[in-house]
Amino acid sequence: MSGDAHRARFGPVTLRFDDSCLTPRPWTIEQSKWAATVADVPGGPILELCAGVGQIGLVAAMMTGRRLVQVDRNPRACQWARVNAEQTELADRVEVRQGDLEQAVATGERFAVILADPPYVPTAEVAGFDDPVTAIDGGSDGLDLAWRCMQVADEHLEPDGLLSVQLRGRSQAAALLALYRGSTRRRLEPAGVRAWGSDRAVAHYRARPQCPSTGWGT
Repeated sequence: MSGDAHRARFGPVTLRFDDSCLTPRPWTIEQSKWAATVADVPGGPILELCAGVGQIGLVAAMMTGRRLVQVDRNPRACQWARVNAEQTELADRVEVRQGDLEQAVATGERFAVILADPPYVPTAEVAGFDDPVTAIDGGSDGLDLAWRCMQVADEHLEPDGLLSVQLRGRSQAAALLALYRGSTRRRLEPAGVRAWGSDRAVAHYRARPQCPSTGWGT
């Protein structure tokens, strides 16, 4: 990797990244901690969607001892995510995949925990930020990528598994829940929202338990 890397402390890890990637926000370690301490989550790996340089998933993997798969569409972010996994000595249980969310996860793959940090700024507002546009542009209402993460989780979470989604405050969390409830999907149930100010929130969902009569969900 080039010598123009920045360094930032994120809880127990020191991250490396460059200007092509979203600068890690210190507060987002709260997403790692909350997801890692939820009780009654089944055994199995973590999937991190829109992983960026990998900090949220790395801390969750360190706290839980679980295997971690990270997905991001930015090839440069994926390179840094691999570097960061190596520096934290987690490379032997971390796999980084570059590509679109739906295509990077194979049919039949199942995860106990899915973390998502999608771009959530409405397109009309991205000019007011200094971040790379692709890292923050969430479409017209800010929910395009968050909704896609919900769809991936609906298909790939283990029964009783946990989805943790970072969003732009409680109002956006409520809008995402309304979007999900208005769809034909039924596997995920809301399991709480935590907010840090008006524009920072994490929403949790749990996958319905397996139904003995049908075998997959209820």
